[in-house]
Amino acid sequence: MAPGLSHSGLSGRGTGERLFITGATGFLGRQLVRVLLEEFPGARLALLVREKGRQNTDLRLQSFARDAVSTGGDIPGTERLQLFFGDASKSRCGLSRQDYDRAAEGTTRIIHGAAAVRFDSPPAEARSVNVEGTRHLLEFAADVQRLGTLRSFTHVGTAFVAGERQGIVREDELDVGQRFRNIYEETKCAAEKLVRARAEQMPAVILRPSIIVGDSKTGVTSSFKTLYWPLKVYAKRGWRLLPGFPDTVVDVVPVDFVARAAAHLAMDDGAVGRCLHLCSGPAGSATLRELALHAGNFFRQPPPRFVNPAVFLTLLRPVLLATVWGPRRRVLLDGPVYRPYLRMRLIFDTTQADEMLVPHGIRPPNVRDYFDRILRYCLDSDWGRKKAVFAG
Repeated sequence: MAPGLSHSGLSGRGTGERLFITGATGFLGRQLVRVLLEEFPGARLALLVREKGRQNTDLRLQSFARDAVSTGGDIPGTERLQLFFGDASKSRCGLSRQDYDRAAEGTTRIIHGAAAVRFDSPPAEARSVNVEGTRHLLEFAADVQRLGTLRSFTHVGTAFVAGERQGIVREDELDVGQRFRNIYEETKCAAEKLVRARAEQMPAVILRPSIIVGDSKTGVTSSFKTLYWPLKVYAKRGWRLLPGFPDTVVDVVPVDFVARAAAHLAMDDGAVGRCLHLCSGPAGSATLRELALHAGNFFRQPPPRFVNPAVFLTLLRPVLLATVWGPRRRVLLDGPVYRPYLRMRLIFDTTQADEMLVPHGIRPPNVRDYFDRILRYCLDSDWGRKKAVFAG
């Protein structure tokens, strides 16, 4: 990517800014909208969302406004929010020509966060959303740029475009011939390539979060995937065998950090031309052994037993598939989606992200400091099956 512009600081609390945002209905997207409304009171937000049954625009706006309420805060006025019903994976973002022109007019910044995040999505679906969706948003950004108002295009990618690489992954690296664990990583890498190809002509920012977990203060989450899957299996005594390396570095980041970091970087002209890891990095990560022992103490379970992944796949799993039935067999069948992340040998460098964020007091908390809150919410919500109220 082109070298970053001189650091100019944040855009005056959003005065005069109009942001066009995709992915606002997702786990991270809703938190991002909340941060933008709270911390940039001068900004207006235009959200590209898919039409949801018969729910009308006013109800959807009220839903976003309610999500933006923080403890002791006021409900933000819906006059700062505008909805466009469309689909990023479709040409012209699924909008009519009139709505497309309305969306482009006056837009100063674009945040593209819509993605198909399942590791086992059908390949055609993943490419349609992650690759073609990014292509369509870049075309929209080019149209906004021709109108003369575009200040930045922020692409929310993933640190796992690194695929099966080993060692330290730098923020300015992308394609080094790595293989990918799943269609999600592969298509997100292809999407980032599209953004980089336009970066010489367009003010682009690339953000790469690692594994996003619940809020660091409350543990609240609406997504129980990735790290949550082995935790749930272990907590419910479904399995103690852990086919992974004890010294695997587990890089997770809480959603409140990612949302705040993404909001500020999207509004900071100094981030233009940069690719930034929104990760816990070497200082804030923990090993698989540390988190497993911590979870064992929390759930009052015997410690998990680590087994070499190659031994598990070639010797143990075939035997177990032939002899185990019921819920434990289900674990064996579901496991391949998540198991590769238990044997990673990579570390995400966060030098440039730290340079941009730490001066503003934004840094990821150490996972050891909030892991109990994550686990507590899992139990209180019965792994997302019921509503849980955080009591402090």
